[in-house]
Amino acid sequence: MSDGRLKLYWATGLVGLAGGYLASRVGWPLPWMVGSLLAIILVRCLTPWQLSEIPGGRKCGQWIIGIGIGLHFTPAVVEQVASNFGLIFCGALITSVSSVVGVWLLRRTGEDRATAFFSSMPGGSGEMVNLGARNGAVLSQVAAAQSLRVLAVVLCVPALFKFLLGNGVPLTHAGSVHWGWLVVICPLGVLLALGWQRLKQPNPWLFGPLLVAAVASVSANLQVALPDGASQIGQWLIGSGLGCHFNRAFFRRAPSFLGRTLIATALTMLIAGLAACVLSVMTNLDLRSLTLGMMPGGIAEMSLTAETLQLSVPLVTALQVMRLLFVLFLAEPLFRHWDKRCD
Repeated sequence: MSDGRLKLYWATGLVGLAGGYLASRVGWPLPWMVGSLLAIILVRCLTPWQLSEIPGGRKCGQWIIGIGIGLHFTPAVVEQVASNFGLIFCGALITSVSSVVGVWLLRRTGEDRATAFFSSMPGGSGEMVNLGARNGAVLSQVAAAQSLRVLAVVLCVPALFKFLLGNGVPLTHAGSVHWGWLVVICPLGVLLALGWQRLKQPNPWLFGPLLVAAVASVSANLQVALPDGASQIGQWLIGSGLGCHFNRAFFRRAPSFLGRTLIATALTMLIAGLAACVLSVMTNLDLRSLTLGMMPGGIAEMSLTAETLQLSVPLVTALQVMRLLFVLFLAEPLFRHWDKRCD
């Protein structure tokens, strides 16, 4: 590694910290993620300084956040989530099906079937690019659409929730730091993440630690939390990593395609909000938690938003995970069936 590259890595962290600090001072929701994300995008777009992603930084951030999410699971919470499995299933299914809006919009403006389909699916960027590669999609456009969707949701949803809906009702997770348990859970999370990654499973550095922490928390009925500042470090690392995917060339590339992607994302978010209203009336569950869980964003980002706004982190996580499973297992078979029928 050259000294120049090393300096860029250090600069990435410092710019992200500066952005996070400024966002925290103005009271922006998820300040250390959104602030670092915006600061790095601005530097990469407005200056010739192309900041590089911190090696392993985003993985480390996901590891921290995954453990924090998992520690929210307790026997009582798991029982509540299990009792609403049908609702979680329906909510995730509605969110997945709503991506048809994006497919239709991109097809109407000339994109090929594979590119339109895998650009619109609300799954992880890496997973959708891999599926698109197997089915003849234009990979640069799939990656751009997936990145822009996450960017739009991360920037808009926390702000809308914070300033329009206010905070949720505080939930019973008054955990304290227990270093004995954390010393066991944290390295086990790394080991499971490495194993998950070796098996080429999605989001290994989020799901591995999350699973370890959740199993430990539920089986031992823990009331354990991460130390103060851990969540902010995770936000900073994830936001800094996300920001390095954007520069002037990204926003200049096929502006009409990116514009249609933003419209499709907005429509999908609107459908998710309306569906959450209906499900909330039917079940009396918290509207804000349902809405957040059905948003087409990343699991880590939406779960962090739930934690910051004192909403039901397990319910939001369950909805997000269920949607991801739908997309990962059903997207390719459905696309091939559609493609075959259209030929």
